[in-house]
Amino acid sequence: MAGLKVVFVVLAISCSLGGNWVGAQVHHVVGGDRGWDPANSDLTSWSSGKSFMVGDTIWFAYSAAHGFIAEVNSKEEFDSCDVSNPIRMFKDGLDSTPMDKEGLRYFTSSNPESCKNGLKLHIQVVPHQDRPQTVMPVVATSEISALAAAEAPSTPSGSAHLGSSLVLLSIGFALLGCVMGL
Repeated sequence: MAGLKVVFVVLAISCSLGGNWVGAQVHHVVGGDRGWDPANSDLTSWSSGKSFMVGDTIWFAYSAAHGFIAEVNSKEEFDSCDVSNPIRMFKDGLDSTPMDKEGLRYFTSSNPESCKNGLKLHIQVVPHQDRPQTVMPVVATSEISALAAAEAPSTPSGSAHLGSSLVLLSIGFALLGCVMGL
């Protein structure tokens, strides 16, 4: 069930971006394809190497039957799995929260056993900066090859965005049809 929720999150994010992929905020689905899942309690590995910046959004896709997700105030509450006084409790099974300011954020499972087994996440939100675009360097060995090696545009054309958006939208409708039994 969490996998289907992740598909809908990706579809919703794709549609909401409207093709503005470059320079857009990043939507992080916590836990990746598996979501927030007690069987996937190594969220530290998932988050390592990721940059969480002001303006980004994190999404939680989970089964409420396994407990809720609490955002807690401090490292002490996080370490001890104390959810008695949370900042916010996520209960819907598909929730998002914006990264609206810099600092540490702490999220834990409301199920003490799952939390103690590692189903918790802390992230450092850093100031917003433009994310670097990957551009292949061009090395010219002569003046003629320098002229021949003109750079391609660094951003995809609008038609590329439209095509990928239509593909994602089609996949979403097909999945919706399967779920609804159409």
